[in-house]
Amino acid sequence: MGTPMTNRRTVIERGRFSSVLPILIFALCVSVYSLAADSAPQVSLSTSKAAPRSVEPLTERAILRDYKYAWANLTHALEVSSTGPLNGLFEGNASAALIGEIHGQRKNGLSSSYLNQNHKVEAVFYSPEGDLIELHDTADYDLQIHDGDKTIHNEHVIAHYVVLMTPGADRWVVRQLQAVPQF
Repeated sequence: MGTPMTNRRTVIERGRFSSVLPILIFALCVSVYSLAADSAPQVSLSTSKAAPRSVEPLTERAILRDYKYAWANLTHALEVSSTGPLNGLFEGNASAALIGEIHGQRKNGLSSSYLNQNHKVEAVFYSPEGDLIELHDTADYDLQIHDGDKTIHNEHVIAHYVVLMTPGADRWVVRQLQAVPQF
């Protein structure tokens, strides 16, 4: 009789676990992507005015994908008052501000929902080195604030955000998400 770790290795080596592993990985991936699909912000990105460098098509697709995913997870994080869904999608100032907002919500027993999100995003600066992009986001959404199961505030919002994104190891991350009165 071996240790639990030895027994685990034996099961894996004999192939019993190897047939279940792909199913577990698939289920995890589906749950992560369905989380983003549940919140499904609509995002359109225009890179035609980006300067001094033009944005390559693959980079444009990656930025669009990662920005949409960041908003979906931000929305989920605020709905459940947990920093977990932020998942490394936000770094630096953006991360600190969102973590502070989530902790404030949790402390006050509140949560918030961003519904019917539409983001019209325009790239205005793309660094010559390709390591920083500035986006202007005009976001249109319905904001609800909840105290437990009761909605205590409901409003339609049109907000403007200056966004700085940089490439990370496997995705573009939001480093700044600053609300501004207008562009």
